[in-house]
Amino acid sequence: MEGKRGASMVERFEQLEVWQQSHQLVLDLYRVTQPFPADERFGLTSQIRRAALAIPTNIAEGGARGHRKEYLQFCYVARGSAAELRYLLRVSADLGYLSKTGWERSTTQLIRIEQMLNGLIRALRRHPD
Repeated sequence: MEGKRGASMVERFEQLEVWQQSHQLVLDLYRVTQPFPADERFGLTSQIRRAALAIPTNIAEGGARGHRKEYLQFCYVARGSAAELRYLLRVSADLGYLSKTGWERSTTQLIRIEQMLNGLIRALRRHPD
C-alpha cells in the first residue's frame, strides 16, 4: 500500500498549479539566460538555472516520498530555492544581463510561485499523517 500511495503522489505533482508554474518558469529562464555572457556560463547562468530547477524538482520529489512530513521538508527546500532565485535575478538585472522587462516578468512569476508554495506548505502543516 505504501508503494501505491507514493505512486499516486508522484502522479499528482504535475497536476499542482505550483508545479506547473514553476516548470514554466524554468523553461522561461533557460531562454532568458541563453544570451548571458559566455564567462557566466558556469557562474550566474548555472546558478539561476539550478535554483529554478530546484523548485519543481523538490515539489516532485517530496510528493514521491509518500509521507507528509517529508513532502513538507521538500517544499521548504523549494521555497528556499525560490528565495535564492529571486536574489540571482536581482543580480542579473543589476549587472545588465537581464532586461527590466525580463526581470519584472520573472520576478512576478516567482512571487506567485512563492505564494502558492506557502499555500501548499500551510495545507501540508494542517493535515496530519
